[in-house]
Amino acid sequence: MSGGMDMDMHDKAAILMESLPWIKRAWGRTVVIKYGGAAMTDEALRHSVAADIVLMKLVGINPVIVHGGGPEITSYMNRLEMPVEFIDGLRVTTPEAMELVRMVLVGKVNGDLVSAINAHGRLAVGIAGDDGNLIRATMKDERLGRVGEVTAIDTTVVSKLIEDGFIPVIASVAGGDDGGSFNINADVVAGMLASALGAEKVIFLTDVDGLYADFADKDSLISALDLTEAESMLAGGTLASGMIPKVGACVHALRRGVERAHILNGTIPHALLLEVYTNEGVGTMITGETASLGLADDATYAAYEGEVTL
Repeated sequence: MSGGMDMDMHDKAAILMESLPWIKRAWGRTVVIKYGGAAMTDEALRHSVAADIVLMKLVGINPVIVHGGGPEITSYMNRLEMPVEFIDGLRVTTPEAMELVRMVLVGKVNGDLVSAINAHGRLAVGIAGDDGNLIRATMKDERLGRVGEVTAIDTTVVSKLIEDGFIPVIASVAGGDDGGSFNINADVVAGMLASALGAEKVIFLTDVDGLYADFADKDSLISALDLTEAESMLAGGTLASGMIPKVGACVHALRRGVERAHILNGTIPHALLLEVYTNEGVGTMITGETASLGLADDATYAAYEGEVTL
């Protein structure tokens, strides 16, 4: 064997050994992953993310996937010549539109991701947020129609799937007391579900590298910050609009005991593995060590829910 080959093998071994303490730390822990951005719409990226999730499962993590599907919903509405309207960044969802939203999220997006994961074995089960009363909601604003504000999360069905060795894949719709479904912000669901499950971390896959001190300056990427700093960024109005609900969801989860939150660029190959199992990581990590648990301002958090297109 040549010296070059020896060095290559040593490099590979070093990478594997670097991951060992992180694997040990995460073993048996639950991680909630908000799946979105280009990783959702690009087939090759979808299969790459699915493979990462499978590897995480096989080395001892309990992944729970939450997804929305705004671009797909808009695409299907356009095909059917249904009106596409937004108020303050939220999709106006008539009862007729809600039928399509549910079909796209549960029947198309959820099914595609479950199939990509299950190409590796009997691993994933797809559910909607209104299955087993997992997510309950009320109408957020009459002008928006079937757009919901989460009122309760019951983790029974998700916990049972984890216990039975499955990866839950959850479409972000919720059930209402009137028997109908509501369209729900998937970032909000991910943050709330992570805290309800007592997850070790929550991860948001998006189309940018993470949080920036100045979004216009790509050299200002913030690799790590704590809860207090994240709250200051929210209060200071310095975040790009698309990041507001994600950081708000991170804050919600960290205030309630989740240890870490990550915002990653899902277009980077194997971003999940690099962030979870290497020393450097690739995105932004927010830690909750300085949190004062139980002191969450739910009214303030609720204000962040309406800052992203559902």
